[in-house]
Amino acid sequence: MLAVLALGLCVGIVLGLTGAGGGILAVPALVFSQGWTVAQASPIGLLAVTGAALLGVGEAFYHKLVRYRAAFLMALAGVPMTPLGLAVAHRVSARWLAALFGLTMLIVAARLLKPIVERDEDQAPCHVNPDTGRLKWTVQTVAIMTTIGALTGFLTGLLGVGGGFVLVPALRKATDISMHGIVATSLLVIALVGSGGIIATLWQEHSFPLDVALPFIVATALGMLGGRLLIRHFEPRIVQRLFAFLVIGVACLMFYRALS
Repeated sequence: MLAVLALGLCVGIVLGLTGAGGGILAVPALVFSQGWTVAQASPIGLLAVTGAALLGVGEAFYHKLVRYRAAFLMALAGVPMTPLGLAVAHRVSARWLAALFGLTMLIVAARLLKPIVERDEDQAPCHVNPDTGRLKWTVQTVAIMTTIGALTGFLTGLLGVGGGFVLVPALRKATDISMHGIVATSLLVIALVGSGGIIATLWQEHSFPLDVALPFIVATALGMLGGRLLIRHFEPRIVQRLFAFLVIGVACLMFYRALS
């Protein structure tokens, strides 16, 4: 119990310091502390990440940063894909799924360590109308948002990580929405798609061991609130680099798990 609380608190602090992408550590924490497979740990990891996203969405709505039309479209495309990802997760061998999770973590770390390049907003295929502050809805915009949402939903079901590591870079490349708006919109998508994933898990009669799930989720939520208070004392770039190295270390452990 103490190990679950401590790990949940740590994951929550990382979530608060780094944003929704920090939820990628939730599943490995459960895998190594409980001796579970990725498929067994994913639903509880998803619960923790979804709960954290819901907390963040309230703040984002208060500051009017959420592009809710885009978020609901992505969620509409993502929710039906979540059961597919969940079904694949329970049919792929534990070894291959652990290796896939490790590979995903390395991709996330590589993106974090990549030098930040100023994006050319004029080259983005989806644009915000400067008069209304809303996205200009074209056939291309609908297609791009639908694709991003579908991929997020599939990965949410497959790995139980929420998909923040896909949403943020994809929206940054495809739109000229401000970074604060991208993060806020991503949180709403994660909350909606994650909720769909939880429902799909229950629908497919996969259980949540509450003796582990409840303390882990509560500790994660408390840790995230603490992380949000601590973030003002740290340089964001340093936090990002430290998080990247932590992700690389955990990815190596996942590869070891896959091979052992």
